[in-house]
Amino acid sequence: DRTMPLARPTGQIPDAAWTSGFREMTEPWKGAVGCLGVAVFFAMTIGIISWQALEQSPEEWVLRGRAGGMLWERRRGALLLRALPAGRTVAVIAVGGVPAAEPPPPRDRCWQDGGQFCYAWEEDAELRLSLEPPPAPATECYGVRWTPLRPDVMLKDCFSMANVSWYGGASIRAQRWPLNGAESPAQPFVSADLSNNPAGYGPVVERYFLGSTGVTVTVAPDVPLLLSLESNRHFCLGTPAGRAAVPLRYLLCVSPDVAAAHRHLFAPRRSPIWRYHGPAGSAAKIKRGLRALAKRLKRHRLPEGILALGEHCTAVLAATDHAPSARRKRQSSARAWDPALIAPLRLSVTLSPYTSIASPLFLRSLRDGRAESDWLSLQPRFGGCSVPLLTTWKGQLCARLNVTSDAALSWYLARARGLRQALGAAYVVFEGAEGNTFLEQAVPPPAELAGDRYTAALAAALATLGNATVISAGARSGHLPLFVQMSPLRSDWSHAGLKGVIPSVLHYSLLGYNFFIPDVVGGSLAGDAPGDAELYVRWLQIVTFLPVMAFSTPPWLCCEPWVLNLTRRCIQRHRDFVVPLITKYSEEWLRLGYPIFRPVWWLSPTDPTAFTVEDEFLIGDEVLVAPITEKGQRWRDIYLPGEGHLWMDTHTARVFDGGTVLRNYSASLEEVPVFVK
Repeated sequence: DRTMPLARPTGQIPDAAWTSGFREMTEPWKGAVGCLGVAVFFAMTIGIISWQALEQSPEEWVLRGRAGGMLWERRRGALLLRALPAGRTVAVIAVGGVPAAEPPPPRDRCWQDGGQFCYAWEEDAELRLSLEPPPAPATECYGVRWTPLRPDVMLKDCFSMANVSWYGGASIRAQRWPLNGAESPAQPFVSADLSNNPAGYGPVVERYFLGSTGVTVTVAPDVPLLLSLESNRHFCLGTPAGRAAVPLRYLLCVSPDVAAAHRHLFAPRRSPIWRYHGPAGSAAKIKRGLRALAKRLKRHRLPEGILALGEHCTAVLAATDHAPSARRKRQSSARAWDPALIAPLRLSVTLSPYTSIASPLFLRSLRDGRAESDWLSLQPRFGGCSVPLLTTWKGQLCARLNVTSDAALSWYLARARGLRQALGAAYVVFEGAEGNTFLEQAVPPPAELAGDRYTAALAAALATLGNATVISAGARSGHLPLFVQMSPLRSDWSHAGLKGVIPSVLHYSLLGYNFFIPDVVGGSLAGDAPGDAELYVRWLQIVTFLPVMAFSTPPWLCCEPWVLNLTRRCIQRHRDFVVPLITKYSEEWLRLGYPIFRPVWWLSPTDPTAFTVEDEFLIGDEVLVAPITEKGQRWRDIYLPGEGHLWMDTHTARVFDGGTVLRNYSASLEEVPVFVK
């Protein structure tokens, strides 16, 4: 209910008396009264303008806490998050979906409890701000809730990138660090396969954004979210129109600096991965190809590692080892797969939640009446039977596993365990976890599968298989004992290729995905530099310091013999130096939540120079890696973080001060600059 304004006495003179008096005036008096009226009008106008200019500030506090507060800025129609006592603005949020020229929100009844503020734009949207419990004493948090008052209102809040570097959110094709240099149109905040949808968001998406001013933005998990990125201007959070009364809700927190902001909020593999690309026409050919690859690796003194089979080869071998018992008895024992044939190398196999509509598995589920339970299905509007929701996967028309069915998940996990045991596989890789099949078909998803809930549900189920499991996407699953496969990169020097490796590493680790498998050395997608030995070497030098080293092209096929020797040294350095280091900091990650791979601002959280360094990374707090990512370069500038610290070059044993920049630091093709604190 609105409170009506109080009636005020007008003090008007009766019309008859005024009229009769005015008639009796002489002409000079009439002119004097007219001039007086004009003067009074101008005086009132000037007074109103002066009052608006002097009394009405362009900014007004709407909610104030102990360490900061929210203000409304009239000129831009924006919310400001300001830290106290310094009074620095840490976030500027341009408000969309409501008239920008509205007056500042009035102090209504919601203001009176001191911890909330409310305001409604008539027939558009309602805003509610609230002070929320902080995660740490030095942090203060504010809840923001927008509620549309009409179905056609599209809510949108845009966070300015002016003087703020932003991190987190979504992985993209050409990963940037910070996100300020990224560009993406407004689209659902859902993971996608970047090979099929290069303009979409990648396999890791988290509703968490971190600003260099010490501010974090965390969007509620049940909000149907749209995200857009406009390079060096802003990123925008929005909700689609047409969903009545679905609010946009997020939490803003401000801390003293960027490292403190993020702090509040499994054992790595020792062996490299060698992807199998040999003959795949039959089980016999695959087995011969695996044995040949194993022999070649042993001959080149690379006897340890994982031989990784793709989904097709896995299916071919599985069909042989899961043949009916009568048929197996007729098969020669020589055709059975024996893991000892490639020892000490081990095998990894690949599955996906898809099955072809022509497969015996799908046809059997139709025959047994289990299609609705086993596969994602469309529910009829007016009764009748549900229909499997079909999509394409690797060029085939397929159905997708129904992760909301306990029965379907049970048989799928049992199938994975049986396959791992039958083939003696050390690891199981699950592809195709990303994406929302309903949204891809322009069909509204059921509530339990909205956004990235399919990926989250599948990841939670696969985690029960143990920490020898790899998944192709992650959503709210960074805490699970799973390896996440990074998106494939181009074989070139661009941000979609080599330059994108370190930004992706920092992005994944910041969002909690510390155990990832980077793309293969040299990249797996066709690029501008196929067979470039220099690119291969520089890529190899980076992945040496990551959780896993993965290869598709062996070094003896791409490069000169010295690259094979370098590969051996890098694998040994990974095993002897990097793995113990990652193991040490994985314990800190489990205990405190700190990322293992850290940006340089982790040790220099108030130095603006550190916010945009995208070609260096820390392992914990004690090792700095600064690779070369430019073709033909034999030197680079290196930022050493942490004023007051000392850093030693592991190659030359020279010592340098932290908080400085080393100009034109030498790094030959066989070297990667690495410093120990």
